[in-house]
Amino acid sequence: MKRVVTLGEIMLRLSTPGFERFVQADSFDVCYGGGEANCCVSLSNYGLDTRFVTKVPANEIGQSAVNALRRYGVDTDFIARGGDRLGIYFLESGASQRPSKVIYDRAHASIAEAKADEFNWDEIFADVDWFHFTGITPALSDEAAELTLAALKAAKEKGITVSVDLNYRKKLWSQKKAQEVMTGLMEYVDVCIGNEEDAENVFGISAADTDINKGEISHGAYEEVARQIIEKFGVKLVASTLRESYSASDNGWSAILFDGEKSYLSKKYDLRIVDRVGGGDSFASGLIYGLVTEMPYQEALEFAVAASALKHTIPGDTNHVSKEEVMALAGGDGSGRVQR
Repeated sequence: MKRVVTLGEIMLRLSTPGFERFVQADSFDVCYGGGEANCCVSLSNYGLDTRFVTKVPANEIGQSAVNALRRYGVDTDFIARGGDRLGIYFLESGASQRPSKVIYDRAHASIAEAKADEFNWDEIFADVDWFHFTGITPALSDEAAELTLAALKAAKEKGITVSVDLNYRKKLWSQKKAQEVMTGLMEYVDVCIGNEEDAENVFGISAADTDINKGEISHGAYEEVARQIIEKFGVKLVASTLRESYSASDNGWSAILFDGEKSYLSKKYDLRIVDRVGGGDSFASGLIYGLVTEMPYQEALEFAVAASALKHTIPGDTNHVSKEEVMALAGGDGSGRVQR
């Protein structure tokens, strides 16, 4: 069985019921999630051996976050305990022309103040095939950036394939800081995942003739962005999701993969969105699954896009679908008919 390790923050998510606004809500729905944690859950659901590395407070809230991972078979043995708190984010789900909103309350979270020497990297990366992180983790603090770098060095010493989802978050750091830090981390990366906004915000590389807000996408421009990333950082593969935002409720969804010589374009799904949070994570984990199990590139890409299309129909951060369900959609069964 293939083994994948991810490093990052798991947070408490407090979302307004249904489509209520923050100022309306008298209660919140509770779940736990975060970019790398979401990837672990998906990969476990697909049958892989997964391990999540983080730090949570040594209290009941920290334990609840750990329990949320354990229920899906994620290995939590290397989660450090300590620090003051678990990060929180508040979500107001948008609809039609009203966008979703996220408010962070994650300053001084345990993982943001964790040190690299709190983790035994030799044991963490024992018999591991793949390591995944996102641009969110080094954005949390200078300590988290140093922790990420230590993990990357340890992974590459063992010859482990490394992927990154750029995931630029303007509420966490500036474009200047992101470019400075991420440029130093990219030398350890084999597979780069992102979208047109990530590439522009983190690396200053933009996709010409593209306006996702108007539903205008130039596939050739995305290939050129991918080519520049490969030339600049020496990565092997670049994948970009292509989201066409018609409204908060309806999106076009597809993706492109470039290996330095050839582009692979997925089929496009027209989505009616239930919850878009975690959509990128479900794409990343689907692509990782396809690549680590040695699917051909086109097949891996179709698996990733189908997985993320399904995630958009599921409330919460994580993608509660099986490999068989993803394969069925990727194979063309998207009718949504009741299965009896």
